[in-house]
Amino acid sequence: MKNAMKPIQVGLLGIGTVGGGTFAVLKRNQEEIRRRAGRGIQVTMVADLDVARARSLVGDAAAVVADAREVIANPDIDVVVELIGGYGIAKTLVLEAIAAGKHVVTANKALLAVHGTEIFAAAHKKGVMVAFEAAVAGGIPIIKSLREGLTANSIQWVAGIINGTTNFILSEMRDKGLDFDVVLKEAQRLGYAEADPTFDIEGVDAAHKATLMSAIAFGIPVQFDKAYVEGITQLGAQDIQYAEQLGYRIKLLGIAKRREGASSGIELRVHPSLVPAKRLIANVEGAMNAVMVHGDAVGTTLYYGKGAGSEPTASAVIADLVDIARLHDASAEQRVPHLAFQPDAMSDLPVLPMDEVVTSYYLRLRVADQAGVLARVTGILAEAGISIDAVLQREAREVGGEGSTQTDVIILTHDTREGTMNGAIAKMQALPTVLAGITRIRKEELA
Repeated sequence: MKNAMKPIQVGLLGIGTVGGGTFAVLKRNQEEIRRRAGRGIQVTMVADLDVARARSLVGDAAAVVADAREVIANPDIDVVVELIGGYGIAKTLVLEAIAAGKHVVTANKALLAVHGTEIFAAAHKKGVMVAFEAAVAGGIPIIKSLREGLTANSIQWVAGIINGTTNFILSEMRDKGLDFDVVLKEAQRLGYAEADPTFDIEGVDAAHKATLMSAIAFGIPVQFDKAYVEGITQLGAQDIQYAEQLGYRIKLLGIAKRREGASSGIELRVHPSLVPAKRLIANVEGAMNAVMVHGDAVGTTLYYGKGAGSEPTASAVIADLVDIARLHDASAEQRVPHLAFQPDAMSDLPVLPMDEVVTSYYLRLRVADQAGVLARVTGILAEAGISIDAVLQREAREVGGEGSTQTDVIILTHDTREGTMNGAIAKMQALPTVLAGITRIRKEELA
């Protein structure tokens, strides 16, 4: 019993935004956290290249070093919290911490989405925990919900707004009718977008998170290289307006979906999606995150909150530390498996190629304003066996002003295979009356 009272000693690798938040929240709520965990949780060592700044944050509450390996080598440290980010040194340090018998808490979705299989295997072999609630959707406890709260369910699909930068940009484009480039500059000025926003705007960050959720939801290994990734850089303000007129909002979604039947497997994809405006998730604005999960027993559940930021992410880091504090002395069999399913019971369900994905579509075609154009376009879709849900044709003057000879045709389709749609788009694009690249946005009813 005496051992249970000994505080858990934590070493932080990196004390930037999240590390600083973690230190502050642990200090502020230490009494409440101790009452919940059954023992204290103390940051006793911090590694950061900027030693002076780190020391100004922690004062004399913890030892500060420049070299992360000093933290890993310290026999008194029970848990290493990796908040460095990226695939490089972070991977080496996480594996070294595991080899040294330390539990690991990380917010590093990129690392786990790409190298998770190796890292979890190493942790399992060593009998230590790797906890990563903070890696997906900031302060929203989505990993715990999928791994534990919904464990009775066969998960059918997960769909989430899991990147705040892109959601902020899409919200601004819709509110102000501005194009992507203009809003991106504003997002950078306000600090919602990085100086190099590539990972966010091209969908890579969301795909890292969707990869982790797919593994936990379906018991498959992490397979980021199989994810289909498409960002928001090609979206025009007019598409957001047309979607609105049709009763939809455009959101960048990370989707993981189980497909039964002849070509069973898992869909793993990130792309802009039309979502019915009446869905709760369609009304998630600004930099907020939200994840919908559909289980066979529970139906559809929604998790909403801040997906980034110092203290929201720290909230998730500390929840992991509390879990580790509770289970520190438990045998490995009593712990929740890293990816929810027992390591020897992982599924070999394949991640389906994008061509095999089935969804419905929004198509926008800039066409010559003349007779017969619409008939030729719908004829191509009919030949491909793609049925049409709705057609919206703009007046030429609305699109190009008085005397315009061009107009926009917007088509919503019913469900079809992506490969079939690709073939139909290629044929429509070849028509001399189709005057620009066809815009295709996938549609998700999320019902």
